[in-house]
Amino acid sequence: MTINNTYIQEYATQFTGKICNEYFSQRKYMTGPQMVQLTPSIQVNFFTIKSLFEAWQMELEKIKSNPYFDYRDNAVHEALREFMNILSRSIKVERKDFEPLLQEAVEASIALALDPVAYFDKEFDKKEAGQLNSYLKENKKYFKWHTELIANLIDRAGIHQTPEAYKQALNQNFEKFNEQLLPAEKLLDSMHQFLPLDWSRLLQSSQEEKPVATAEAPQENPVVDPVVKTEAIDKPQNTEASESVGIEEKASIPASTNYEIASSEKVLDPLQVWSKFEAEEYSIMKGTVLNLTESIGINQKFMFTKTLFGGNPDMMNHALKSIDLCESFADAIALINLRYVERFNWDKESDEVNELLQLIFRKFDQRN
Repeated sequence: MTINNTYIQEYATQFTGKICNEYFSQRKYMTGPQMVQLTPSIQVNFFTIKSLFEAWQMELEKIKSNPYFDYRDNAVHEALREFMNILSRSIKVERKDFEPLLQEAVEASIALALDPVAYFDKEFDKKEAGQLNSYLKENKKYFKWHTELIANLIDRAGIHQTPEAYKQALNQNFEKFNEQLLPAEKLLDSMHQFLPLDWSRLLQSSQEEKPVATAEAPQENPVVDPVVKTEAIDKPQNTEASESVGIEEKASIPASTNYEIASSEKVLDPLQVWSKFEAEEYSIMKGTVLNLTESIGINQKFMFTKTLFGGNPDMMNHALKSIDLCESFADAIALINLRYVERFNWDKESDEVNELLQLIFRKFDQRN
């Protein structure tokens, strides 16, 4: 199989142009919450954020190169962390600065889907010996595809310190999980639905592997109707106003009498869930979701409705409005445990539950 990198660049340019033409025709700036749900591909969206914060890390290293201050001081470290939290909630990017980020994210997503080993090899080459453990800890939240390949590499950091050792462990994982990995056709289907991929050009020597347009999409990326845009593109709004406005007043929601509290095996522990995201996932994005009913994308609505709410969109909307009325993260989890976990037989380890909890985590600044 020969991957046509020239075609990938051409496709990424067209994909980026189409997304930006539709989005920036109605807005002047791109914000963080809109970036998370901008395209039909969750991997593209998170790679865009990854590129943005890598740029920030480069700027931070320049600051730390100043010889007159001790950036290892705990107080300075905490101050920089808090500064980073504030910055993450104040993302505001013009089109000319955003387009390179998005194009890079599209190219990286296609590369990850087609040849994950080669993709991670290149990522490892960017780091020196001893840096890869922290790199994986800081960046694993941005990888939504082929996570099986890097899931246990952090635990092996004491044994494998050099990039070569990590590559060897990566290849071992690939041999172990190869048959379980989702094929590129499924991972890229949501992008194909938005802007068709020419597989005969993308894989020049593997014409027989060309997928059909009706390939089933993976659960994490439901198929998007070609005529339907993402919510962030579809919904015109005044960006300047939306950034300063708080949560709108919500209509009261009638209580239901058909709730059944989650069993001990299924119950979600708010402390464990909060700690997980605080330590490993989206701590830099707390407070970036103001209103769940307005913040989730079309793909997410489709996924949550189908998997978490028995195919009932009214029930999902009711749930989101109820969560929006909660005063804290703990209250929101308690509500979910009471009303939905047992009733709809939620699997608390599933990607769908995890993604909904991520959004709820991002809505609240504090756990209690």
